[in-house]
Amino acid sequence: MPTTDQLCINAIRFLAVDAIQKADSGHPGAPMGMAPVAYVLWDRFLKHNPADPNWPDRDRFILSAGHASAMLYALLHLTGYDLSIEELKRFRQWQSKTPGHPEYGLTPGVEMTTGPLGQGFSSGVGMAIAAKLLAGHYNRPARKTTDHDPSPDRGVPLPRVHEQPGYEIIGHYIYAIVSDGDLMEGISSEAASIAGTLKLGKLIYLYDDNDISIEGHTDITFTEDVKKRFEAYHWHVAGPVDGADLEAVDRAIREAQAETERPSLIICRTVIGCGSPNKAGTAGVHGEPLGEKEICLTRENLAWAHEPFQVPPDVLAHFRQARERGKRWQQVWENKLASYRQAYPKEAEQLTAELEGSLPEGWDEGLDGLFAKQSKPIATRAAGGEVLNALAPRIHALTGGSADLAPSTKTLMKNRGDFGLKDYSGHNLHFGVREHAMGAIANGMALHRGIIPYASTFLVFYDYMRAPVRLAAFMGLRVIFIFTHDSVGVGEDGPTHQPIEQLLGLRAVPNLVTLRPADATETAEAWRVALRRTSGPTAFVLSRQNLPVLDRKVLPSAGGVQKGGYVLWEASSASDVIIIGTGSEVHIAMEAAELLEKKGIAARVVSMPSWELFDAQPAEYRNAVLPPSLKARISIEAGTTIGWERYIGLDGIAIGVNRFGASAPQKVVYEKLGLTAEHVVEAALKLASPRV
Repeated sequence: MPTTDQLCINAIRFLAVDAIQKADSGHPGAPMGMAPVAYVLWDRFLKHNPADPNWPDRDRFILSAGHASAMLYALLHLTGYDLSIEELKRFRQWQSKTPGHPEYGLTPGVEMTTGPLGQGFSSGVGMAIAAKLLAGHYNRPARKTTDHDPSPDRGVPLPRVHEQPGYEIIGHYIYAIVSDGDLMEGISSEAASIAGTLKLGKLIYLYDDNDISIEGHTDITFTEDVKKRFEAYHWHVAGPVDGADLEAVDRAIREAQAETERPSLIICRTVIGCGSPNKAGTAGVHGEPLGEKEICLTRENLAWAHEPFQVPPDVLAHFRQARERGKRWQQVWENKLASYRQAYPKEAEQLTAELEGSLPEGWDEGLDGLFAKQSKPIATRAAGGEVLNALAPRIHALTGGSADLAPSTKTLMKNRGDFGLKDYSGHNLHFGVREHAMGAIANGMALHRGIIPYASTFLVFYDYMRAPVRLAAFMGLRVIFIFTHDSVGVGEDGPTHQPIEQLLGLRAVPNLVTLRPADATETAEAWRVALRRTSGPTAFVLSRQNLPVLDRKVLPSAGGVQKGGYVLWEASSASDVIIIGTGSEVHIAMEAAELLEKKGIAARVVSMPSWELFDAQPAEYRNAVLPPSLKARISIEAGTTIGWERYIGLDGIAIGVNRFGASAPQKVVYEKLGLTAEHVVEAALKLASPRV
């Protein structure tokens, strides 16, 4: 007769199999093979509370192998999350809570959106960094203090020793189930390397080593020694263990928990589609339903005599013990936090605010006048660094770094320390040359909460991190991506480092706000936008070359950045032509407007740092900035011209760069590629006639 453990494992398997069969779509193989491993983790180790999925000190569980989503949904339902059996029956259907791959914010208990392989693996590293950083700031060791008895019996003060308790307010683990595909993706190598370097001991990954991918046996693509590979990354590696041996898996997890100096990888040998008489161990069970006939045979083979979506009451009762355990765990933590609040009220208040994502009162005071005395031109990357360092002392949660480019991207925070082996409370991260992992790690830090992460590199290297930027937007995370060296203005480094199409690529991502400020004052406003925005990421696109600081005593306030676009300057008479610019080209537009005025043409200059913010404004505002009746319009931007037709219309002229750049000094490159005031004037004369 099957044991309770075996019945529970089969409940996970068949809820997944039945959901996939009903949808006629999905991946049954991994849930069937990894069900024993997942069961041991969730039943014996995972510290969570189904009644409160957002409890701050819960363990995090990431299904990096997102194609096995039906297994996760089964676990969430069985352990008592707000996910009904009806939702499992609606697997992969319109507006269900059980989409094809797990989606953060949609399904209770799902810690992040996964599916693109390697992203969960890497964002888990970010979660572990966030936990380590918060623990470094807020946990307190037990300590002894000594004073003297103020009223001794014999008149001689005697020393008294007081024991002060320690507080482990942040003490959770980050677990993940990862697949062959996760380990094949290059991002996992980047993330594993930095995790080992940082000695993230509370990071524990369970590797589904089943030897099968979509195209067949992994012998054709993946023959490396995974154990030696991860040992070389300075990970603790357990196994291979038999993934069906519950006690072996249990021992491996306990060993991983005992290892505090290294992240852990537990290699679990499994059989994909375990229990299926004809498909187990084959590629055919990876990504398609078993079929009704094979499901009947599998039920018989595993002695599961229950109808689809039926779970025996005793099995469900066993799983639902997770609710009571979770309630007790959370209550213990809340009691500890209450005691901590008495002993460390300032720290407790700050931690609570950071976990909620709140900004401190007065966080942006002084930004308006930060560059009031700036008389010399300054690159917006350098201005961004000054804004960051003005904000850092006020916003404790700000944490980030660059892909080994901080001296160039100007993203090093002064007096905030370096996060690493000597100090896990530092706020400057050194990601190394790992853009792809950097983006995913930043996402993990935001998902964990308590941190406002930023990540920086050159704009041309955005191509290395498109997937995590897209996922940040999809999940609605407050992550700040800082891209500098934003155009052919990079100059001598040449076309390999001169972005052309990348800016358009950023603008194409839904729920990502991209800002290309024209000067230092607009850069300060861009930071305001990013930090106030809690429903999605923000990308800064900043110049390498120095730019004049616009005189706000004469020109409108840089607060117009909040609306994405605003009228920066216009002639005294009614405008004949509109010139729209972004970033460094706004200054070219201003110069052109002055030249046109001398030729009898009145120009309006519009600074449009953000398409997304401008498009979100009411039509009344947009029409006031870009009057529909005025068709003579020019855009100028040092990038592809694709997309500008939405603002200049079919009759307008877009000036930009639709070819790769060239290696030469910045001013020469701009001149040769037509990014000049003279070129703008020439275009304006084609659209508008001088007044007599």
